[in-house]
Amino acid sequence: MITGRQGGKKLSHQERDHCIRCGTCCLKGGPVLHHEDKRLLRDGHIGYQNLVTIRKGERAYDPFTDTVKPVAQELIKVRGAGKEWSCCFYDPQHSACTIYEHRFFECRLLNCWDPAPLVDAAGKNTITRADIINAHDPILEVIAMHEQVCPYDEVEELLAGLSREEEKAEVKARLNDLVRKDLAIREYALSELGLRGEFELFIFGRPLFKVLGAITSAGALLPR
Repeated sequence: MITGRQGGKKLSHQERDHCIRCGTCCLKGGPVLHHEDKRLLRDGHIGYQNLVTIRKGERAYDPFTDTVKPVAQELIKVRGAGKEWSCCFYDPQHSACTIYEHRFFECRLLNCWDPAPLVDAAGKNTITRADIINAHDPILEVIAMHEQVCPYDEVEELLAGLSREEEKAEVKARLNDLVRKDLAIREYALSELGLRGEFELFIFGRPLFKVLGAITSAGALLPR
């Protein structure tokens, strides 16, 4: 349990009624975006370069159940800082949010001493890429093709086959094929459509080879 001190007394979450700026929530990862957050993009407080897409069916860590499982719907999440998943808007030197006045919906709901409002909002009224990309942008067609060619439901079926020795070689070959297709679509968008590299994680999510590497080696996956 995270605790703080006030007047020499150790305070638990249950006894606290205000934020002590310990940074724990920010260090565990950025929030998932809801429709209430679209104004932050519209007003320029955040950009696509600050976001990453968790695709439908991709395994992700659910902090509310403390489990890793495929997500039921596409989610847009704030990216981490560097190679870490701590929120990219968190300033660890000052234990502060760099966009606090324009913080996200989930951040405004989060009180570690009373998580009920955030728990109630989790997974509801969340946005997808189509909600925040111009409807006439050709990248939407590429996203649709990517989802069709590299679906996570097929990835899950193939991963299940890795436990069966007689299927392992065929499964690995198919997974490698999906990895190549995933990379090819990304390269097409970057080189032919002029997609900026800093937007790649928002447009296509994490590269499949990185997701598979986390699953097959460490078992630790993308946090929600």
